Amino acid sequence: MDHLVRQVEEQLLQTDHIPDFRPGDTVEVSYKIVEGNKERIQKFKGVVLKIEGEGKRKTFTVRKMSGNIGVERIFPFACPNVVEVKVTKYGKVRRAKLYYLRGRVGKKARIKERQVFKKSDNNSQKA
Repeated sequence: MDHLVRQVEEQLLQTDHIPDFRPGDTVEVSYKIVEGNKERIQKFKGVVLKIEGEGKRKTFTVRKMSGNIGVERIFPFACPNVVEVKVTKYGKVRRAKLYYLRGRVGKKARIKERQVFKKSDNNSQKA
């Protein structure tokens, strides 16, 4: 039975449009909102607190500060309403779950930036 569930999930759910990111990275998630018969795309920019789940049921939690209030939102990786996920900043953290950020405000909630090097062709490096 479990085998059949996995097969159906792989066929129906697409996660190709989501890049690789980790907790601590700052992402901008564009998702569709349906209000009555109107559709619009809204952006949610914040820090990834955690990535949870396995396979196609994977989810990630994003936290942003709206004024003085922290707002968290959970997005499924395989959601058809998630249009695009763009990584704006790569964070350097030593934990998988960043719950400690909930109790911090302002400069104390900052995360150091991690340097990411893009992979290039081996042919261009040979000289």
